[in-house]
Amino acid sequence: MRRLDSSAPDFEAAFQALVVETRDGGQPVDGPVREIIAAVRAEGDAAVCAYTDRFDRPGLSPPMAPERLRVTAAEIDQACAGIPATLADALDLAARRIEAFHRAQLPRDLEFRDDAGLTLGLRWTPLDAVGIYVPGGKAAYPSSVLMNAIPARVAGVARIAMCVPCPGDRLNPLVLAAARRAGIDEIYRIGGAQAVAALAHGTHTIAAVDRIVGPGNAYVAEAKRQVFGHVGIDSIAGPSEVVIVADRDNNPHHVALDLLAQAEHDENAQAILVTDHAAFADSVAACVQDILATLPRAAIARASWDRYGAVIVVPCLDGAAWELVNRLAPEHLQLMLADDRAAFAGIRHAGAIFRGRHCPEAVGDYVGGPNHVLPTSRTARFASGLSVYDFLKRTTWIAADAAALAEVGPAAVALAEAEGLHAHAASIAVRLART
Repeated sequence: MRRLDSSAPDFEAAFQALVVETRDGGQPVDGPVREIIAAVRAEGDAAVCAYTDRFDRPGLSPPMAPERLRVTAAEIDQACAGIPATLADALDLAARRIEAFHRAQLPRDLEFRDDAGLTLGLRWTPLDAVGIYVPGGKAAYPSSVLMNAIPARVAGVARIAMCVPCPGDRLNPLVLAAARRAGIDEIYRIGGAQAVAALAHGTHTIAAVDRIVGPGNAYVAEAKRQVFGHVGIDSIAGPSEVVIVADRDNNPHHVALDLLAQAEHDENAQAILVTDHAAFADSVAACVQDILATLPRAAIARASWDRYGAVIVVPCLDGAAWELVNRLAPEHLQLMLADDRAAFAGIRHAGAIFRGRHCPEAVGDYVGGPNHVLPTSRTARFASGLSVYDFLKRTTWIAADAAALAEVGPAAVALAEAEGLHAHAASIAVRLART
């Protein structure tokens, strides 16, 4: 864990190093991913099965066969039947809250007649087919199923295909139950770059989709990067991150838990505390060590905290502190202040903001309602979290009669001729001649 003091003479250099630091593990994967995608395009199901055996089913037999790629309705039924009622109720609560928030986002079509007499409009239509990637390696994420699938359903997407890796050929029942709750019945037991390739280009068993969403490891992120353009994607997701801005009046144990809630995701995750009180920073750091001694995922969380964790002490939680946060542009931002109005107004770049001492980021991961698929790696400077808009397209339209064309057409003819596009000009002028 690094400790930075904004009053130190070397602070700017140290902080800039923190800002630009990469957390990708340092292993280039573009070459292997390119090979996997090419193999899936050339060999289809055979390549998908071979890579699934290699990465998720080493030593298991019989080999994966194309007819086993899709999870059956009976398997989903069995998984749902075994879910404890408390967990089923929790899934339902989360699903209802996520749906309500995303339904409130639905945009309206636009239509109006302007002064020239043209009718102008914009309409929203859903995508035909979407692929959802759900991580399934170090942990199972039923919450990711809900967060990715429900906005697509709300938007009106007709087909949602889900891919989830099944290490050791074991399906997570809660992930399948979440899929059932979200209305998904097309589920494939595959992960990695081969799953992204299959969704993007299609195989005999898996029909291609129009957009792929959902987080994954470095291979999944790189595969999404390489298929972008052939299909749409939500983002290139990096390791999770949180910045917590907290004053001295907080409980240091609570803040330490909030930091470790991000650190336990992945060894490359990042948790940063910004505070105006050195003794409080010391207390939080001590609490982190105490909690790590008992945390089930301590090895992962400790690696994250030791490599990428940071505590930044500033003289005052004011505009200068907000600019540090804006430069970090974090995926998650917690404002744990007596009065956060100035901070909230001053923050321009954050994927999601959690306000108050009783609103930890983990609430947003599960039951808050807004989406937890968020921009990482400082992309909150220009990107937003997943929403219904990711599953909708905007189409503009124009309607004009002869009188309306006569009003605006001459200007269009002049501009087309100035650009040397004479067929453009003629296509308008020939109609003007008849009016």
